[in-house]
Amino acid sequence: MIKKIVIANRGEIALRILRACHEMGIRTVAVHSTADRDLKHVRLADETVCIGPPTASASYLNVPAVISAAEVTDASAIHPGYGFLSENADFAERVEQSGFIFIGPRASNIRLMGDKVQAILAMKRAGVPTVPGSDGALDDNEEETLRIARDVGYPLIIKAAGGGGGRGMRVVHNEANLLTAISLTKTEAANAFGNATVYMERYLDNPRHIEFQVLADTHGNAIHLGERDCSMQRRHQKVVEECPAPGITWEMRNRLGQRCVRACLDIGYRGAGTFEFLYQDGQFYFIEMNTRFQVEHPITEMVTGVDIVREQIRIANGEALAYRQEDIAWRGHAIECRINAEDPERFTPSPGTVTMYHAPGGPGIRVDSHLYTGYRVPPYYDSLIGKLIAHGEDRARAIARMRNALEEVVVEGIKTNVPLHQIILGDANFGQGGTNIHYLEKMLVGQK
Repeated sequence: MIKKIVIANRGEIALRILRACHEMGIRTVAVHSTADRDLKHVRLADETVCIGPPTASASYLNVPAVISAAEVTDASAIHPGYGFLSENADFAERVEQSGFIFIGPRASNIRLMGDKVQAILAMKRAGVPTVPGSDGALDDNEEETLRIARDVGYPLIIKAAGGGGGRGMRVVHNEANLLTAISLTKTEAANAFGNATVYMERYLDNPRHIEFQVLADTHGNAIHLGERDCSMQRRHQKVVEECPAPGITWEMRNRLGQRCVRACLDIGYRGAGTFEFLYQDGQFYFIEMNTRFQVEHPITEMVTGVDIVREQIRIANGEALAYRQEDIAWRGHAIECRINAEDPERFTPSPGTVTMYHAPGGPGIRVDSHLYTGYRVPPYYDSLIGKLIAHGEDRARAIARMRNALEEVVVEGIKTNVPLHQIILGDANFGQGGTNIHYLEKMLVGQK
């Protein structure tokens, strides 16, 4: 049974996990770098262990140090949060080989979904719609590759099987450039991911990014919690997310959600996960599965009332899901703005000391942040310093509440991207809903 959890992460998500643990009566161990001694969750944890210097490779990505922290504190489990080691199959395996519970999917799940080619094949078997493409890795048969490309149709996108987060991709608009693009992508993939395997898909030029949240236990139960729209992106990084996705009907949600559930059961998935899709011309196309929970999980929690972190822990503890699919209802609308410590115009990081911090409030407002007055934002990690979530009875009310909250938030001493969010929330096209993944970058170019 889980009695003590090592939180192998930092910032707002570490605090989110700590709060769930304390609510459940579970003791916590905060592991931290020397730069993070003053993080809020470190101050609130039952025990703390310093695992290394500021650089992530020497601390939060240091597998022996994290596992040693669990050993010396007699912990039961390790929660990796998101990022860092959360989708590292070798880490998940070593955690369980060391006698601890990994709060996340099985290592086999992570490996399967980490290989985009194998993931696509698994989704096809489960009836999940995928993007037309090569249906497998591209080999050295150039004539066959050219034939497949003609059948799929241009433009195409070449993707690294081990890639993700917008890396390891190259768009090809005509046959003359195809073979060179494949060769370049293979070289980049080998250098970046240690895996030169690439595959080919039709390039969708005007899609939205829609993802489905799932939960699966070890008793043969799986459910979906509906979809989120994460199309407001800059350089493949999400900026604003919302739940449910504008224009997606209950019938569409139920049909695709059930296919995601079936895929979970087919692969023996365990824990929280997210199926990511491109949506264009009324069709969904699977692109990848994230074998962890997402930065944007709070908007799903606000709409469904399901505590996803709590369910993660319960599942890892061997318990059955607390919900059946018929228990899930979607109430109202929620929007999340990612608040980053960065220049809102140049998007450069803005580390430094927070000289004043005031969190917004009011009906339907939730703030997930580790900030406090006097906290020093270090220069070593991701610039995310908090998430501002607004929930309302409908999308218009959620937008209105978010605009009020953005006016109220105060972060002094560093720069943040709050002004960018105010521009987005005031944009007429965003207000109508359904903007595609290219919209924000085009909008920013138009303002210069």
